[in-house]
Amino acid sequence: QVQLVESGGGLVQTGGSLRISCTASTRTFGDCVMGWFRQAPGKEREFVASINWSGSKTVYTLSVKGRFTISRDNAKNTVYLQMNSLKPEDTAVYYCAADYTQLPESKAMEFTRVSHPPTYNYWGQGTQVTVSS
Repeated sequence: QVQLVESGGGLVQTGGSLRISCTASTRTFGDCVMGWFRQAPGKEREFVASINWSGSKTVYTLSVKGRFTISRDNAKNTVYLQMNSLKPEDTAVYYCAADYTQLPESKAMEFTRVSHPPTYNYWGQGTQVTVSS
């Protein structure tokens, strides 16, 4: 069983920055693709970003490309989401997720796969990010 714990959420003004983290309780953190999703009130869970096992490949949804950066530190079992130029529409609960399915990287990191919530085996409880206008 893998437990994921998010941290670092909070309140920030429009245009500000925030870095959220997700730490995994597992010795096999380096074996999984990690993703960040978000869910605003009354909306479906939305894909934000994903990163491969080594951190060499990342995928982003269009609305955050150029503003958000996903990264990971396998020695610390942690994945990060650096969020810059935040907008009120970024307000949501942010969730990290782990995909332990063993596939060739080209398959594992396809957008249609990493953006699909059922792809992921484990989920964190979420951290609230609120951007004030």
